Amino acid sequence: MHDGMTLISTLAAAFGLALVLGLLAQWARLPALVGYLLAGVLIGPHTPGFVGDVHLAQQLSEVGVMLLMFGVGLHFSVHDLVSVKGIALPGALVQMAAATAMGAGLAHWWWGWDLAASLIFGLALSVASTVVLLRALESRELLHSGNGRIAVGWLVVEDLAMVLALVLMPVLSGPGEGGSALWLTIGKTLLAVAAFIAVMLIVGRRLLPWLLWQVNRTGSRELFTLATVAAAVGLAVGAAALFGVSVALGAFFAGLVLRESAFSERAAHESLPLRDAFAVLFFVAVGMLFDPRILIDQPLAVLATVAVILVGKTFAAGALVLLLRYPLSTALTVAVSLAQIGEFSFILLGLGQSLGLVPAEATSLVVAGAIVSIALNPLLFAGVEPLRSWVLKRSAWARKLEARDDPLAELPADTPQSALAGQVVLVGHGSLGTALHDELGSRPLVVIDRDREVVEKLRAAGHAAVLGEATEAMTLVQAHIAQAAWLVVAVSDVRVVPAMLATARQLNPELRCAVVAHTGEEAQWLKEAGVNEVLRAQQALAQALARVVAA
Repeated sequence: MHDGMTLISTLAAAFGLALVLGLLAQWARLPALVGYLLAGVLIGPHTPGFVGDVHLAQQLSEVGVMLLMFGVGLHFSVHDLVSVKGIALPGALVQMAAATAMGAGLAHWWWGWDLAASLIFGLALSVASTVVLLRALESRELLHSGNGRIAVGWLVVEDLAMVLALVLMPVLSGPGEGGSALWLTIGKTLLAVAAFIAVMLIVGRRLLPWLLWQVNRTGSRELFTLATVAAAVGLAVGAAALFGVSVALGAFFAGLVLRESAFSERAAHESLPLRDAFAVLFFVAVGMLFDPRILIDQPLAVLATVAVILVGKTFAAGALVLLLRYPLSTALTVAVSLAQIGEFSFILLGLGQSLGLVPAEATSLVVAGAIVSIALNPLLFAGVEPLRSWVLKRSAWARKLEARDDPLAELPADTPQSALAGQVVLVGHGSLGTALHDELGSRPLVVIDRDREVVEKLRAAGHAAVLGEATEAMTLVQAHIAQAAWLVVAVSDVRVVPAMLATARQLNPELRCAVVAHTGEEAQWLKEAGVNEVLRAQQALAQALARVVAA
């Protein structure tokens, strides 16, 4: 294929191999992203055969980062950021400092690198990948949970810190820079970031929804999709050019200012296919950077790098969350969320190499650590709940950590007794749970939800609500399950239903249970687990429509 089709050939090879190897990974019960990473290795410059354009692939993957962060901003309000500042701000900064110290100590004392190179290497290991975290949270429907918001807020703080680090790195390479010049650079950077945030929250909040409204008036779906992508990518690049912030942060705030508009849901829906496609390119681009020879030439160095990422960062983050008096489940979720590295690590090392501050092997070690940690991260996420259950069963101290004094974890003492006799216990208050709550009207009802914001809003509106996991006996006791008539589960992941129902019926053997299933196999499985009423989502909708048409 001639030189003018480099982009097309790179995309064809990347998507084709990613599809094949992603399917093979799924059949082998591995995360699909392992296949995407291997696809990048196969078309990278360090393996025989076809070689894709690494530079082009990296630029295309940056578009994926922008679109993903734009999507997060669309579902992550300013209130969400403010609500987690008490843990995200101190937690992220202290965790980054601890991970940087571990990585820098490893490079300086073991490998003999100079102090500047060691600090940059340690900092590259301290920051997690936004793409990996978002994919992991979305796949487990944790993105909009309390723990998910903490993890995303933590990464936003990390991104802000990395913006400052990228601006200050040229100062380290410049001879003769005094302390006053350093502080002047820091001050300018902070002012630029503050100016960008102010412009987006004051001007962008009014301008962007107005522009989308004008496009929507044309009635053209293509123009609306184009406007959405243009807003995400254009504002991200503009923020980087004018204010010096990262494109990821720029795209995040672009989504954030659209969050309160009437078009936020549609914008998220229209950009979803592009987000998925370009996210795959991100993982392929990471794989293209990997040189397998590093595993033979420096196996101990690779193992040490991976240990800092998977063990050092994980324990540091988990310990910090516990010290800030958050429950064990939050500590485990945040710790696993940060047990990987990604895009900012490569940007940092690339700048360090261009300035002559870090040796060439630093990039190889960081890429090796990224590939191993990214491949293992979904498996670590899958192990969070089993590990939490195992620890809680065997450790009284762990149970105490999980049951931190939280006023939302128990019903208020002034809850009327009429609401706690023959009531419906509703697990989950998302779109389905909210609609059901409205339909039940004055029927006594207690909501169980693991989202703090949801429980706070229900309490403020005068409804009985408990914060916690409905699989835990203590949470069910607080919802007075022993007096309940029905347990209605309105969550999309029905795999938790059998364990939840078994615990509930130990407290109330006469309890009836209703669940919505998405497939016939799910419905059969739930009936076998003892659920009294299993409704098929599509079937129930069809019956409702039939009643409307027949009326």
